[in-house]
This record gives sequence, C-alpha cells and structure tokens, in this order.
Amino acid sequence: MQICKRNKEMKKEIRIKLKERAIALAKEPVEKDTSSANIDVIAFTLGAENYCIESVLVKEIYPLTDFTPLPGVSSYIFGIINVRGQILPVVDLKKFFNLPERGLGELNKVIILSNEQMEFGILADAVHGTQTIDLEDIRGIPPTVSGIGEEYLKGVTKESLILLDAQRLLSDEHIVVNDEVN
Repeated sequence: MQICKRNKEMKKEIRIKLKERAIALAKEPVEKDTSSANIDVIAFTLGAENYCIESVLVKEIYPLTDFTPLPGVSSYIFGIINVRGQILPVVDLKKFFNLPERGLGELNKVIILSNEQMEFGILADAVHGTQTIDLEDIRGIPPTVSGIGEEYLKGVTKESLILLDAQRLLSDEHIVVNDEVN
C-alpha cells in the first residue's frame, strides 16, 4: 500500500515537472536584435592600408584577368571589364584617394558594388575575406584624415580597418561614368 502511494506521488511530481517544461518550451523565444549590433564586411588592401566595405552592397568579387583602359576619362577610372557579358567600369580608389600606387599583381581583384541605381567595380590589391564587425567597435574618423577621401569613410575599427561608405561611393557623381556622345 505504501509503495502504491509513493508511485502515485512520483507520477504526480513527474506530471507537474513535465507540464512546467511544456509551458516553458511553448513560450515564444526572445530573439536578440543582432542585426543592428554588427555588420558583415569584405576586408581588402589598397596600397599599404587595410580597408573594408559593407558586404550588403558587394555583388561579387571578380579576379582582374583582363581589362580595357578608357581614354579621355578621369585618371581614377582604371578601365572596363567584361563580367559574363556585362561591361562594368572599374574605379582605382588609390588614385581617387591620392594613395601611393603599388602596380598590378596576381592578387588584384575587382570588388563589384551594386545598388538600385549603379554598379561598378573597385580595384583592390588583395581581398582578405569577410569579417563581422561590432558597430560599437567602430571609432570615428581620425582628425589626421582630410581631403577627398574623408567623406567616403564611416570610421576605423579596433583592428585598424578603415570602413568605407559603399552607399556614398555608389551615389557619387564624380565616380559615375555617364558621358554620352552626341
């Protein structure tokens, strides 16, 4: 009789615990909003500096195997490339930002930026891959930076990556190659 009573109490305790677990599991999980806490970037090198750009606006990274220089355009327009039948202009940010040039090498890549209005490539000496950066780790632009490049920078990370403003680059009228011949 005592064993039977003890079994009933254990079954009751088990049912209570199972019910508590079921209630806890049925609750909607509280999701943390991490999308605003960090950003994904593509890290690359221009000259002796390490840069990064938000990967949201990067369509693809393409190897620089063949290009065609364009006569009569600004010096920072490197030329055009053919990416699977689509002709895209390539901007040399080293010339645009007045950085020291290193010349072309085997590691050169074209980072193709794209939004609703514009698509073009930027020439990179080397691409190092993707990283996730915490927005709290981005510091402001150092006061030593001035000139044409300052308005295209969002800040500098703790790892000394210079974060470029891809949206600003895509909307800048100085970079747009849109001259029409009459």
